[in-house]
Amino acid sequence: MTDRSPEERGPAIGALRIGQRIMTLLVSMAETRLRLAVVELEEEKNHLIQLLMMAGITLLFTAFGLMTLLILIFLAVDPAYRLTALAITAAILLGLALIGVIWTLSKARRSTLLGASRRQLAIDRELLEDKRK
Repeated sequence: MTDRSPEERGPAIGALRIGQRIMTLLVSMAETRLRLAVVELEEEKNHLIQLLMMAGITLLFTAFGLMTLLILIFLAVDPAYRLTALAITAAILLGLALIGVIWTLSKARRSTLLGASRRQLAIDRELLEDKRK
């Protein structure tokens, strides 16, 4: 009898070890990509929370600004000029609201869901395709 362990016997042991190494590498690659996806999802969640807070604060300031300015207009303006003052106030407030909307939309367009994961997967695919040729 031989004193080698059962794992060291047989002609196909080298192929089995190579297959095992390949599977280990594939599992570690998948684990890395999954961790990257989780990190990106956390970043996107934080980004969405910031967007919601910005939109809420913009709406809150717009509402309080409208109420305060309307009260101020009605109390401070001479009755002959109230219509002109109301039109100017409305134009200013709508301009500020438009600035808030543009700011929020520009922040929302910068969002890329799982962008780094998709780039890494594309790189992996290219590398695998190059090795096949």
